[in-house]
Amino acid sequence: MNRRHTNQVHVGNITIGSNSPISIQTMWSESLPAIAEEEKFQQMLTTLRSYATMGCSIIRFSYPSSNDKLIFTRICKESPMPVVADIHFDWKLAIEAIECGAHKIRINPGNIGAKWKVEEVVEAAKSHGTAIRIGLNGGSLPHTLRLTDHAQGMVNTALTYVDWFESWGFDQMVLSVKDTDGDVTYRAYHDLATKTAYPLHLGVTEAGGVVSAMARSTWVLGRLLSEGIGDTMRISITDDKQHEIAGAREIMRTIGLEIEGIRIVSCPRCGRASFDSQKFLQKIQHKLLTYKTPLTVAIMGCQVNGPGEAAHADIAITGIGNRVYLYEKGKLIKEVNEQLAEEVLLARIEELSHAE
Repeated sequence: MNRRHTNQVHVGNITIGSNSPISIQTMWSESLPAIAEEEKFQQMLTTLRSYATMGCSIIRFSYPSSNDKLIFTRICKESPMPVVADIHFDWKLAIEAIECGAHKIRINPGNIGAKWKVEEVVEAAKSHGTAIRIGLNGGSLPHTLRLTDHAQGMVNTALTYVDWFESWGFDQMVLSVKDTDGDVTYRAYHDLATKTAYPLHLGVTEAGGVVSAMARSTWVLGRLLSEGIGDTMRISITDDKQHEIAGAREIMRTIGLEIEGIRIVSCPRCGRASFDSQKFLQKIQHKLLTYKTPLTVAIMGCQVNGPGEAAHADIAITGIGNRVYLYEKGKLIKEVNEQLAEEVLLARIEELSHAE
């Protein structure tokens, strides 16, 4: 698959562009801890580390108030991955976030205010080596364009802002043109990709819960990525952020852009099942997603499909009642009780990972 050639944009220790892997992003969804809430801060860092282990490369935070300046500065210093500040309306907050150490900021120049305010933000980014995402949504287009085709409106508006930034000598830009409508989003990115060489941040905005978000994102982002369009991505899901990371990885794995990590095969469970594969998978899925070794792991609920799937998997388990059977490359290697299944499976995956 040939990726569209783009400029390279540096975000902390991550480079976004066609010469680099497609980076996965998510967004912190809780309020920031107060400067005195050390336990809450450490819990946040633990969560960020788990995101990074699962495959997330960049984390975005809202920066709505100067009251968060001290804690946000600390986050930028101690985060295990580059930090993006999400800014709306207030150009002074954009500059402040840059001064706090944000590696990138996301703004819509149209809601920052007068053009000179946008220029001030760009100048601050230039002096601090901070990247900027010009992030447009169909719902936040200039009023004169909201009743026109959103795809064309977003593309034209993005290119206008690109002209502004380039006139100020700034080229560390990433662009996004998201809409809640999948077709609009696809057309906007497809068109923009032919008119600029800046990296594109893919996403469908406000995509909903897990099912609707993954369906829309797979249909839109999967097609774009398969055509070589897209350099970083976020799956927007109204749920646990681990789903966003896992979903993005699975889209890339499905179209052949991701070869690292565990590929999970599991049955949907039926009346034959006496081993609760659904509950077992929910319990261990986040742990499976932390491994980088390319392995296929099958989790099956009964002896009908279990042995057959086990033959195609690197490692597999299936169960009958309280007994669980562990297979490798189709060969039965161990029988344990259900209580030990997680421990035995993960221990063997750990061994196989270190053997790579």
